[in-house]
Amino acid sequence: MPGRMTIGLYNTYDPKKFREAHRRVLARSGPVALTFDCNLVTFGFPYELEMRTPQEIVDWLSTTTSIGDGGQYLIDLAKAGRFSIFDKPNKGFPPQFGEVIVTTRKPDPSKSITPKELASMVKRGQSILLLFGLGPHGLPKDIFKVGKYHLDISGKGYSMETATAIGAVPAVLRTLVD
Repeated sequence: MPGRMTIGLYNTYDPKKFREAHRRVLARSGPVALTFDCNLVTFGFPYELEMRTPQEIVDWLSTTTSIGDGGQYLIDLAKAGRFSIFDKPNKGFPPQFGEVIVTTRKPDPSKSITPKELASMVKRGQSILLLFGLGPHGLPKDIFKVGKYHLDISGKGYSMETATAIGAVPAVLRTLVD
């Protein structure tokens, strides 16, 4: 049985106020996660106090977007228990999501992995956490050390807008896994 792929959104935008950028990336990621059979998890998002659970977050979000059938895809993900929220990890990422894969256009050569190699791991049953940094500078440098593998989905060092990368990485990997 193949391993599970999880899209991990790591907040490097505003750490204290839930902003439009947070809302947009959630609305866009829900349909991608469902389409390519991924879980979705956020790290360090500053959700408002009245939004304490994944279900409360997606219920609110569905009133603010037309993306993903008016947020319905994200609601479906949450109802299936496939949308999770966590603070920024202090001592590593939750192990239930599998091996941490840093998505980057500048992989450390000693940690670089190709999409084919990663898909092969998933086919063999390894679950993976595809970590995407949000904000103008992407993932913090200390997070690069945490990931056992670094994935440049283009294989050419091309920079992609975050939402584009969030769609491209699971699409390529799911195609190779299936």
